[in-house]
Amino acid sequence: MTIWEAFKAGFGFLSVIPVGITMEGIEALMKRLYMYPIVGFCLGLLIGLITFAAVLILPTPLTVIAIMLATYGIIWFNHLDGVADMGDGMTAHGSLEKKRKALKDMALGIGGVAFAVLMLLLFYSSLSALVNVAGGIGGVHMIPFMGLYSYVYGAVFASGLPETLGSAIALAALMAVTVVLAETCGKQSMLTIATFGKSFSDGLGSMTIAGGTRKNFVIGIMFTTIVSFALLGLIGLAALILSTLTALLILRISNRHFEGLNGDGIGAANEVGRIVTIASVAFILFLFTGGVPWTL
Repeated sequence: MTIWEAFKAGFGFLSVIPVGITMEGIEALMKRLYMYPIVGFCLGLLIGLITFAAVLILPTPLTVIAIMLATYGIIWFNHLDGVADMGDGMTAHGSLEKKRKALKDMALGIGGVAFAVLMLLLFYSSLSALVNVAGGIGGVHMIPFMGLYSYVYGAVFASGLPETLGSAIALAALMAVTVVLAETCGKQSMLTIATFGKSFSDGLGSMTIAGGTRKNFVIGIMFTTIVSFALLGLIGLAALILSTLTALLILRISNRHFEGLNGDGIGAANEVGRIVTIASVAFILFLFTGGVPWTL
């Protein structure tokens, strides 16, 4: 079982990209779970390219929808399904057995619907907030260091392009870079919760948790830290920290309700980690480029 097999299986397991996934590949992936953020970074690049084009071509509301469609078109809804299942389990009344049964039940209850809808609204809102904050892109130059984006920003406005076009390209680049970061941190959230979680059922979730070794976690977090700092500097690191802490919070919630973790909780960590990353970048930029009203 080679690293290449694990990498290839990561695309088949974490997206709808047809790579011919096999059980041998899945086993290779589970032994090298640090591939999660690496594959997430690659998937983020694909979504980021679509994001860049969408920002330049479409009006803001349609841009946000296009990014969401690109994300779920490539990643699909498996992780969002985990959010819905956790919602059903958490809102179920009664014993531990009843909660676990609701978690695994194929039927979708009102708790699952509410959690899934809320997650989509949060995704939409975080992207919209980032577009709105980054729309006043001129204030970004006040931020000391934003990794790769700082160089892109400088190159765009030193190129002599018309101001309107330069601002549009700078905004598109910031959105694309943030989307790449979000997918990387989302997969790191999956690795984090798997590493510190304890399985209570059999299946792919338990295989993932078994693969969440300290070694895999360290390799994964090192890769994600490098990517976060390279893309958005200190802002990227802050987003990584917050998304990682959120994964641990989801683990705590899962332990409280189900006395353990399964694949649904791991999928939920991905969805929440992605949103927290985008929202973190938007909020930090907001503080630097305008701040909250009571600070003015």
